Amino acid sequence: MNTDTQTEYVAALTDLHRGLDRKGPGDSDFSRHILSNLSTLPLKPRIADLGCGSGASALLLAQHYQSTVMAVDASSVFIDELKARAKQLGLEHLIIPIHGDMAKLDWSVGSVDLLWSEGAAYNLGFEQALKIWRSLLANSGIAVISEMSWFTDNVPEPAIAYWQNAYPRMGTEAENIDRANRSGFSVLSTHRLPSQAWWVNYYEPLRERMQQIEITPITQSVIRETEEEMRLFEKFSDSYGYTFYVLQAA
Repeated sequence: MNTDTQTEYVAALTDLHRGLDRKGPGDSDFSRHILSNLSTLPLKPRIADLGCGSGASALLLAQHYQSTVMAVDASSVFIDELKARAKQLGLEHLIIPIHGDMAKLDWSVGSVDLLWSEGAAYNLGFEQALKIWRSLLANSGIAVISEMSWFTDNVPEPAIAYWQNAYPRMGTEAENIDRANRSGFSVLSTHRLPSQAWWVNYYEPLRERMQQIEITPITQSVIRETEEEMRLFEKFSDSYGYTFYVLQAA
């Protein structure tokens, strides 16, 4: 894919997700359950949400802790949606929206107590993301990062074929735990996002959006690939999905 085509593809993908509450699989109750077990954080933690999309997690974190959240995303469209949603909820005083590159943050060492990132680390590769972000965390700071993971060593061939093309660095949970340890973290716990959360909170709203969007050749290509992803997940969701890794700076 050349640069122009890649730019068009990203624009079409962004447009497909415009207005959706979530830009990827997730669930607020599931996130709150994880937060309820993070007992070592300060009362008003310094929080960052990297790859925040339109703010589903950033807004939840701000509400939960009543503390400021630095919310970073590469899409100006999504950052604008975050600003509007924060204002609507009366949380704009707690949200710092940042349109930028989550791999090139010029923040001070140890300036974050809780680093949250859902479905975004894969853009850098899980281990590379952890190594880049490690210095941002305070001593004993916590990172909660969701990453596509294999749940079994016996993965069906169609799933392997698809993901070797879509995300060749995808690892098993054991491999990702090793990657976290190598990157300066200890793994406190892991939590698999239930497959139902994919459908109810992400795929079904995305299907509705597909019916509304203007169809162009590049949009048609994006929709076709998304529908293939859905069909695959419907068949093989017991073999892979998002695992949330709760990590502590070691």
